[in-house]
Amino acid sequence: MKENETTAKPSLKLQAYQYLKTKILNCEYAPSQFLNEQKLCAEMGNISRTPMRDALGRLEQEGLITILPKKGLMVSPITDEDVHSIYEVRLLVEPYALRMYGSQLPRDQLEHFVTLMQHPELMPDFCAGDDAFHELLISTLPNRYLRSAHDSITGQNTRFRIMTGKVGMIGQRDTCDEHLAILEPALAGDWSAAADALTHHLELARAKAEGVLDRIHLGE
Repeated sequence: MKENETTAKPSLKLQAYQYLKTKILNCEYAPSQFLNEQKLCAEMGNISRTPMRDALGRLEQEGLITILPKKGLMVSPITDEDVHSIYEVRLLVEPYALRMYGSQLPRDQLEHFVTLMQHPELMPDFCAGDDAFHELLISTLPNRYLRSAHDSITGQNTRFRIMTGKVGMIGQRDTCDEHLAILEPALAGDWSAAADALTHHLELARAKAEGVLDRIHLGE
């Protein structure tokens, strides 16, 4: 019995973590919303506080939950600085990964994205396709510290996108053209040119994000 309880605990912690993280990333728990630990346990079928606190601790480390003394749990707001940091990390990591390790990318996957960018109607979820394209470009990066830094901002980027209307920041035709400008030199084996095109693409995305920030105040 004890062995079964021991082996079940990590699974329950993981379930709580995934449940809460999905709710936060999808903005079902909105930025700056206060959460009640007891109610969260009830939502998950009255689980005990131990796995819930473990999950909340992980989310705090990831910057998605803020624990405020004497106030409780709050979904972390998305600030202007968060958005600037997202693009700072992306501009540091993604072009570097493509320039240094792009030659290891499977050619068939690059060609697959050429087809998708030429025919975006084939993608049922354009935002998911956009994410998958950028994930492919860094997929061969072996440096786990750089990957960790990049992974840490992925969730915040998703939340920001949803808060601003999900596709409001993505012009599909422009984005496809910019992706094709990356893929063309990549398929020709010119990884330096591909990385430069990726830098340009991210700089344009950052400019759009800053335009959004000029019109709204996030996390207030």
